[in-house]
Amino acid sequence: MSADWFRRRFLPGSPLPAPRPPRPRASPVPYRRPRFLRGSGSSPGTADAPRRPDARPVRSPARGRALPWNAGYAEIINAEKSEFNEDQAACGKLCIRRCEFQEDQEWLTLCPEELLTGHYWALFDGHGGPAAAILAANTLHSCLRRQLEAVVEGMMATQPPMHLSGHCVCPSDPQFVEEKGIRVEDLVIGALESAFQECDEVIGRELEASGQVGGCTALVAVSLQGKLYVANAGDSRDEVRPLSSEFTPETERQRIQQLAFVYPELLAGEFTRLEFPRRLKGDDLGQKVLFRDHHMSGWSYKCVEKSDLKYPLIHGQGRQARLLGTLAVSRGLGDHQLRVLDTNILLKPFLLSVPQVTVLDMNQLEPQEEDVVVMATDGLWDVLSNEQVARLVWSFLPGNREDPHRFSELAQMLIHSTQGKDDSPTQEGQVSYDDVSVFVIPLHNQGQGCSSH
Repeated sequence: MSADWFRRRFLPGSPLPAPRPPRPRASPVPYRRPRFLRGSGSSPGTADAPRRPDARPVRSPARGRALPWNAGYAEIINAEKSEFNEDQAACGKLCIRRCEFQEDQEWLTLCPEELLTGHYWALFDGHGGPAAAILAANTLHSCLRRQLEAVVEGMMATQPPMHLSGHCVCPSDPQFVEEKGIRVEDLVIGALESAFQECDEVIGRELEASGQVGGCTALVAVSLQGKLYVANAGDSRDEVRPLSSEFTPETERQRIQQLAFVYPELLAGEFTRLEFPRRLKGDDLGQKVLFRDHHMSGWSYKCVEKSDLKYPLIHGQGRQARLLGTLAVSRGLGDHQLRVLDTNILLKPFLLSVPQVTVLDMNQLEPQEEDVVVMATDGLWDVLSNEQVARLVWSFLPGNREDPHRFSELAQMLIHSTQGKDDSPTQEGQVSYDDVSVFVIPLHNQGQGCSSH
């Protein structure tokens, strides 16, 4: 993005674009559970309350309903943290068709021929209400399909073997595609990044029109052409072999501090971008303390000035860290209207909707029968470590190979393990009171799930 665009979009006092005519306010986003849960005992369109913290039902798809790759799924609502389950999930088949420019026309049209098929799994963890997560679950896969259709010709190119020949992507300068080393997977990564941004814009418009607020994290897995792409924007993640990492104010400290350095107006004189080991007090004025700025990975010393006593841009540690004292994540979708309490300071400039994308080549992996991807919202990872999840997976799957529903059973067991039971592997019987949603995606013999026509 350009500096001028950023300044016009986010900085106070910047020239505003010409006003658009008002449109009628849309209806609020209706609450519902994932479509593939219908018939499993859930009640779409109704709240999950009232309930007791010790009687929280774990829900999975009905036994006759198969998910892509025979994946398993389970979820549990929070212990009265909120009225609704703010997690949302989506999965299904991706059917990618060819896009063409019509002669003498300026728009793309779709050909009926289906060029490529793949599969899609997604988890969205909402905050400030379920609306953003519901919109993301209903929208992101469509955004992704459109972005993939725009580059599908390039994805189907076969010459040269490892790079695109260029004739499908850049007809006038094919040699530069090779010189840049652009691979097919780079087109998929670009499509995922663009789809997340497009979905974020849709959520912003829809929530504004309906008078609702909120945001959500997004964790997506996509299978295409023998590769599994995992895109993460937020603090959900996948294990057991990590394919994504959490994005929190702490993990993205330098990016956030650098933005405040380039655009100090975003802090409105209320916050300091510098990080200190603790919150400074008036008695610290003139004292020598440790600090670090956006260009620093290590720590140094400085004498405390009056401006250092302002509230820190990032405050707290670990899962208690908060951006501008408000939000615990640094990437996600939505939150366009979110402001720091009792101020006019927007958090959106500091929040990235662009995901980190990791690629797993299934042809090189040669997965075994017990190899799975576990995708889960932070309610699981708050109380279970990577190693604990790995032990549960490897202890459960070998003895249940003949059970066609074993992956949903495993997802349910993972959730039960967050509820502080006597046989729970969590440390000191920790309990997750948050919403928890889990996909278990088997990797063995899944090459046929990423076919092309």
